[in-house]
Amino acid sequence: MSKNIIPHSYQISKTDRIASNKHNSFLLWFTGLSGSGKSTIANVVEQKLFQKGIKTYTLDGDNIRKGINKDLSFSPEDRTENIRRIAEIANLMIDGGLVVLAAFVSPYKKDRENIKSIVKDVNFVEIFVNTSVEECERRDVKGLYKKARAGEIKNMTGVSAPYEAPEHPDIEIKTENESVELAADRIVDYITPKLSKQ
Repeated sequence: MSKNIIPHSYQISKTDRIASNKHNSFLLWFTGLSGSGKSTIANVVEQKLFQKGIKTYTLDGDNIRKGINKDLSFSPEDRTENIRRIAEIANLMIDGGLVVLAAFVSPYKKDRENIKSIVKDVNFVEIFVNTSVEECERRDVKGLYKKARAGEIKNMTGVSAPYEAPEHPDIEIKTENESVELAADRIVDYITPKLSKQ
């Protein structure tokens, strides 16, 4: 079947979209345990970028798992496929000229490396929201840790499934020592040179 797939050549390119938007497009990937603060920080970062006129879109577990990936479970294999699909969606959005913010537990190092290969290293900013499992469990925003401890949720990262922390993230946020506002400012400062047209 793949031999019959012939990409169509369209007249408007990524370069054209970047020129029109007056900024580069790339992916901000927020990884960390459930309840670490990924989505909260990504939300504030997106607001700050929007105020600067940057074209953005945020992907997170809830809006993906209820739609395009609703057929996937939380088994290791399905987690890998979940992340692969998200990376492919992000890649299309990057081609569309957007700064994409993605907030996903993404517990496996090999899956995060695969994201980087799909969107290309130059388009990938890894943000490790480093919050201890004890603090995440104390917050338990969605009640998931309580359910996992009661055996109602299988393969819960940090409880019954592993989390492989990034070894060399572009940015590391320690939410137990840093406010959301400060973390968001630090991320925006980091990516500001990357936003400039090349």
